[in-house]
Amino acid sequence: MFVQRIRGLFTMTKKSPCSIQALFDLCKQTFASSATSSPSSQAIHKLYSLLDTIGPEDVGLKDESREDERGHGLFGLNVFNRVDRWAQPITYVDIHEGQNFTMCMFCFPTSAVIPLHDHPGMTVLSKVLYGSLHVKAYDWVEPACIRKSERAGHPTVRLARLAVDKVVSAPHGTSVLHPKSGGNLHCFTAVTPCAVFDILAPPYLEAAGRRCTYYHDYPYSSFAHGDEIVDNGKEQEYAWLAVVDTPEDLYMRPGRYMGPDIQR
Repeated sequence: MFVQRIRGLFTMTKKSPCSIQALFDLCKQTFASSATSSPSSQAIHKLYSLLDTIGPEDVGLKDESREDERGHGLFGLNVFNRVDRWAQPITYVDIHEGQNFTMCMFCFPTSAVIPLHDHPGMTVLSKVLYGSLHVKAYDWVEPACIRKSERAGHPTVRLARLAVDKVVSAPHGTSVLHPKSGGNLHCFTAVTPCAVFDILAPPYLEAAGRRCTYYHDYPYSSFAHGDEIVDNGKEQEYAWLAVVDTPEDLYMRPGRYMGPDIQR
């Protein structure tokens, strides 16, 4: 596997391997049957409480949260130039990939973006290990509210409610999204160099209907037809989402896990 090191990002530490091993063992227990049923809220609470204790040193990372001179910041230069903002790669680190759950990390340079995407039928636990990350997330409005345009070039959109729109900085606690709540559709933008630890259960699998789909969000007013669906003054809490192709300029490269070995 091709590996490039980013300014000592994958520096090994002397921390005991017990933490990451315990996390793996608990995931294995919690998601033993995740393909057929969702784990209990108590089981998820136990899991995110353990993930809360995981830091960069537990997975072989060095804290690189100081400003990266190659980025422009969240609202810096060329903010409307998508290619420029995604010019630096995101490093994807696979820790475990199995039938019932996946453990992985995303290491972002400043301004890097993972665009709005979904997690169909999945539970996802995320922990910012270092740095700061802007998270914008939605959940679908149920029952589904869909607007189909008869005009060529205008997308079919579905109404979603804003669940999260904030900057998350380490050592912020673990966040959990569920199939229909918690912000199942989300977008990440790196405010500083940062790393995110993810647990996905069950993992993406197109054959099982768990395909990663990307979206563009439009303000609620963009598709208002006079038959107002949401209460006056709450328009900012909603958006219309349209399916888009996987972005060609999403720049991601593989990295090698350099943390303690996990007994599987």
